[in-house]
Amino acid sequence: MFDGYDSCSEDTSSSSSSDESEEEVAPLPSSLPIIKNNGQVYTYPDGKSGMATCEMCGMVGVRDAFYSKTKRFCSVSCSRSYSSNSKKASILARLQGKPPTKKAKVLQKQPLVAKLAAYAQYQATLQNQAKTKAAVPVEGFSWGNYINSNSFTAAPVTCFKHAPMGTCWGDISEGVRVEVPNTDCSLPTKVFWIAGIVKLAGYNALLRYEGFENDSSLDFWCNVCGSDIHPVGWCATSGKPLVPPRSIQHKYTNWKAFLVKRLTGAKTLPPDFSQKVSESMQYPFKTSMRVEVVDKTHLCRTRVAVVESVIGGRLRLVYEESEDKTDDFWCHMYSPLIHHIGWSRSIGHRFKRSDITKKQEGHFDAPPHLFMKVKEVDTAGEWFKEGMKLEAIDPLNLSAICVATIRKVLADGYLMIGIDGSEAADGSDWFCYHATSPSIFPVGFCEINMIELTPPRGYAKLPFKWFDYLRETDSIAAPVKLFNKEVPNHGFHVGMKLEAVDLMEPRLVCVATVTRIIHRLLRIHFDGWEDEYDQWVDCESPDLYPVGWCQLTGYQLQPPAPQSSRDSQSSSSKQKKKAKSQQYKGHKKMTSLQLKEELLDGEEYSFLQGASDQESNGSASYYIKQEP
Repeated sequence: MFDGYDSCSEDTSSSSSSDESEEEVAPLPSSLPIIKNNGQVYTYPDGKSGMATCEMCGMVGVRDAFYSKTKRFCSVSCSRSYSSNSKKASILARLQGKPPTKKAKVLQKQPLVAKLAAYAQYQATLQNQAKTKAAVPVEGFSWGNYINSNSFTAAPVTCFKHAPMGTCWGDISEGVRVEVPNTDCSLPTKVFWIAGIVKLAGYNALLRYEGFENDSSLDFWCNVCGSDIHPVGWCATSGKPLVPPRSIQHKYTNWKAFLVKRLTGAKTLPPDFSQKVSESMQYPFKTSMRVEVVDKTHLCRTRVAVVESVIGGRLRLVYEESEDKTDDFWCHMYSPLIHHIGWSRSIGHRFKRSDITKKQEGHFDAPPHLFMKVKEVDTAGEWFKEGMKLEAIDPLNLSAICVATIRKVLADGYLMIGIDGSEAADGSDWFCYHATSPSIFPVGFCEINMIELTPPRGYAKLPFKWFDYLRETDSIAAPVKLFNKEVPNHGFHVGMKLEAVDLMEPRLVCVATVTRIIHRLLRIHFDGWEDEYDQWVDCESPDLYPVGWCQLTGYQLQPPAPQSSRDSQSSSSKQKKKAKSQQYKGHKKMTSLQLKEELLDGEEYSFLQGASDQESNGSASYYIKQEP
């Protein structure tokens, strides 16, 4: 058994672990910390001051408070004693996990003691915060078992910039070593051991205890961002015991030498990893903030709503006029559906005035800078006009891309769009998309990318041809150059698993799969449900999350529907799910025409040279332009 382990590293300097950032979480270093030749890992909670370990007595403290320019010693006494006869005995004691000598403690400078106390209090606060983020178990479902039994792969955390650690994940990958609780132990106290990452699935990692080699019998899944995973060296600095698993205790007589050999040159988590996780899970939206959000019963207008709760960046908004707080709407804080108070008036969007004449006590308007900014557009030159035709994802049936028309041009690049053939007479089902939205496309987008285009309801001239339709309706197509053609290198691939919001019932986050990729457009399939409930979603949508997001944030995950339930209750489940959709997004349209994929007659069109690969991650010219 070990009481932790430390080092007698002869290095005279230590490097900081990450770049400093004042306003947002700084990214993790491009390469993870390398474990030194005797297992030592120095701890630096920030890139400015950092932490250091006294090479004489082993005291861990704030680096700037250490003695001398090299910051190798915590006091003058330790510096002078380093070359004395007591050096060997002191280092041996530290390797055995014994506390610093009384002499070293007495001679420490007062500022160091104060800073150490402050840092200890700060670490305790972080641990308490981690404890409050308890995982929400899903009875009968385990991501680890689901992935292992089917050999699935999961989308990496770096695909989700809006998710915790999405922009500062670094190069955490297979082979990284961590310190975790040792569950193969009969001791009454909590002990730890070294484990290596065997497989990554989003935030979840399949771990194997050091010393098991190719034996996977005790492999286990754990959330990398959880409170029980630590960098190598954490036990030494925290005074926690490292104990090898009972199953392999007999394999080696000198476990310390084994660890030194195994860990030398290996990578581990950055020392400030838990701090960054905590920082990335701080959300600017607070309860009682007032916002403008789409009216779920009349998509053409917005209403005032109040933030009732915030979970993992997702907001439960209660419409201000709801006395019993049951009339609610869920969305992410970066959703294009929410805006600051006064947004509707500023762009000319329809707005439902509240019957409440003044703000309720404790409610306050959310600051405008908290909301997602849209890209600025130049509307002075050629721009969208009322009556122009285009293709758009139907917000009431997200599995369909439909023939659509621009019904009104608002300020700041916003457009009111209606789905041809199914619009309400009063325009109550028009919806607002920004000109840069990835949910609207130029005429011919579906054809060239072999996507089924939903024609106007009741349109009899099939197969649908854009040229004929434009001529029949005496309308023109919106210019291709006005659409957003940027395609980020998103990193998604067909077959990847993730957790996704069912946007027809946005309080639900479900187990899902990427089944098709058209440049930046993803086809999301909800595991266990029929394909008709698939949804087209942008690769940068804030409604997509890595595997393990629900566990990390405490949100409830909806597992796949069992096969038996799907077979025996297919019709009832369809009706139920459609009824739920109506509750959250108004009345879901029932498309009566489902066309098979057929290419349009291309006589009146010429194709731009470009990619139509379903897994293209790069930008390309993939639209059709109409011949003059």
